[in-house]
Amino acid sequence: MIIKKVLFSAGVTGFFFDDQAAIKKGAGHDGFIYEGEPETDGFKTIRIAGESISVMLVMENGQIAYGDCAAVQYSGAGGRDPLFLTETYIPFLDEHIRPYLEGRNITSFKDEAEAFDILKINGERLHTAIRYGVSQALLDAAAISAGLLKQEVVCRDYDLPVIDEAVPLFAQSGDDRYAAVDKMILKHIDVLPHALINNIDTKLGRKGELLLEYVQWLSDRVLKLRTDESYKPDIHIDVYGNIGTIFNYDAEKMADYLLELEIAAGELQLYIEGPMDMGEKAGQIKAMKELQETLAVKGCKVKTVADEWCNTWEDIKDFTDARCCDMVQIKTPDLGSIHNIVKSILYCKKMGMEAYQGGTCNETNISAQTCVHIALAARAERMLVKPGMGFDEGLTIVKNEMERTLEVLRWKEGNR
Repeated sequence: MIIKKVLFSAGVTGFFFDDQAAIKKGAGHDGFIYEGEPETDGFKTIRIAGESISVMLVMENGQIAYGDCAAVQYSGAGGRDPLFLTETYIPFLDEHIRPYLEGRNITSFKDEAEAFDILKINGERLHTAIRYGVSQALLDAAAISAGLLKQEVVCRDYDLPVIDEAVPLFAQSGDDRYAAVDKMILKHIDVLPHALINNIDTKLGRKGELLLEYVQWLSDRVLKLRTDESYKPDIHIDVYGNIGTIFNYDAEKMADYLLELEIAAGELQLYIEGPMDMGEKAGQIKAMKELQETLAVKGCKVKTVADEWCNTWEDIKDFTDARCCDMVQIKTPDLGSIHNIVKSILYCKKMGMEAYQGGTCNETNISAQTCVHIALAARAERMLVKPGMGFDEGLTIVKNEMERTLEVLRWKEGNR
């Protein structure tokens, strides 16, 4: 089916752009904003409102395919693309992307997404947010053209079985690390709470004592509030490299600390994301592998998750091949075109690596709904609840899209 017209509109995201370097340096809070000078290029203040651009493909039958260009909360950090601002990129899209798309006949999502992902303008690849949003719209267009669900299109193009079973959901609390957890437990979320441990003095402790107390509280809270003893959510916490910082990147000391956290977690499986940040990919892989081997020697069952410096499909493959962690985060906007998400999940599963289809609080309803279909098709081990930091709102978007899709699949199966 042919794309007759392409439209772009400015939008907002579910959260904000934050200057990670300034926050890790110790920027203080003043209400919801951060105080101090920004450290990352493009930031005029440490926290700025998140922006998105909606892509609308008007198909020849009058239906409209949608996708949202969005970038991660910590843009410009850890090797990622710079800030994605509408005033810069809507004129760019009008000039360069509209003529590329208008008149194209969309049949295969995979072929169109792969071609767009390597497109260069003036010798440069497109910003990851542009590749992310346009590829979402291409998937929707392919679904409209074929009269299929987006999950079914992905399964068709990658020769995957269509499975009508849910994928576990991972919820993030933001700074509301206590009340949000109660909500998560009451709604029986599969994995919790992320917790945003991005500051040593206020969230981790110079000896790790604050995080240790928090993990113990999490375990106790689940046991207290659950109404079914079979409910045993995984605990998954992102520490933004801060464990490495407080233990001077000493693998033995970090492993001993993770053993303490394991005891505090009790019967719940603990995942620690981004235990250290070495400032570049090769060093990150080496440090994570050393920690992984040390944990194995000590018999520690805490699982580590790669995040920093594991941004692209190529990065995910390198981290997986090095076997330097138990799980990789596939941070969806960082991969550009969404076909890379599918490819990454499938590669992880092939190699025995757990695939966490993540993303960012700084996405939109459209990008989150699209990600549901990818997770269901490729069968990620878990998917992030997004966008936003409020939990309930993101869960409404992600879980309801998942349940609607599964119900339609079951109906189709009964009518085939």
